[in-house]
Amino acid sequence: MAIRTTLLAAAACLALGAATAAEARNIVLTNDDGLTSNVVALYEALKAAGHDVVVSVPCQNQSGQGAALGIARPIAPLTAPCLNDAAEAGAPGAGPMTRKGLPGEGRDFYYVDGTPVASLLHGVEVVAMARWGKAPDLVLSGPNEGQNVGAIILSSGTVSAAQVAAVIGIPAIALSAGAGTEAASLDNPQSDEVARRSVELVAHLETRAKGGALLPAGLALNVNFPDRLEGARWQLSEIGTYNAYKVGFVANMATSASPVMQMMAKSRGGELPPFPGVSFDINTAAPSPEQMDDESVVYRKAIAVSPMQAGYAYPAGTGVLTSEQLAALLPKPGE
Repeated sequence: MAIRTTLLAAAACLALGAATAAEARNIVLTNDDGLTSNVVALYEALKAAGHDVVVSVPCQNQSGQGAALGIARPIAPLTAPCLNDAAEAGAPGAGPMTRKGLPGEGRDFYYVDGTPVASLLHGVEVVAMARWGKAPDLVLSGPNEGQNVGAIILSSGTVSAAQVAAVIGIPAIALSAGAGTEAASLDNPQSDEVARRSVELVAHLETRAKGGALLPAGLALNVNFPDRLEGARWQLSEIGTYNAYKVGFVANMATSASPVMQMMAKSRGGELPPFPGVSFDINTAAPSPEQMDDESVVYRKAIAVSPMQAGYAYPAGTGVLTSEQLAALLPKPGE
């Protein structure tokens, strides 16, 4: 059934507190961007809340790689340093990060010279097994540097990592922040606020779970934070049919790419070459009244939380969750 129930707001000053020892969870934190300010900030916030966390992310930015795996392709030693010097050239294709100054002396940080899903699986099947001897209680994918809303989630490594985790039975949440969280350093102040609100959601789910699974079987969440987070409320949304971005193939990037692509190229000191490729632009068309609950609309004014079916299989023996049941997963004022 279509999801049309708007979630009651969570107060900006909602005080959930740190997780107690009994509430602490084993968490794998992954993404598709590599070692970023967002992932470092969320790791620190989760650790401060009492959770045990390991990070497993791609060596280089792998945005747009979706659910790609690179099956049966051995990962050779690095020929170039990872993003933000997570590991040096010549290091193994996957392993612990060697950058100095990471939280916890970097003991919980790992990289994979591969796709986002490969990084997720490394975290779940190698790092988590070595640490806990079992799968994690939760996979958090992100926070991405830029929102993942509408149909573009099909190519999102952030969302695909969460989907794969959910398909193999692990509660999973994809987290995406504004493009303003992108930074050359690992200490963008905007990352801290995104991390705080992410931990707020985990704490709320933990309270409702009462020691059980954080999400119902077969359900994952796609969470998108607005560019401006001050006072942002939690709002249930749906992926829907309205898209924030227009994506298409063009025969000549130099003459046919969108103004956004042209501007990005110039900001990087170059011009787009006269080659074919995929271009994207901001969708300026107004949404229809039926699309006002789509996450592509909601994320601009609230923290949009869209439920996602895990993969393509309908969970056997279960019924469709009602809007009220979905809404009950998120914080309400005063909780």
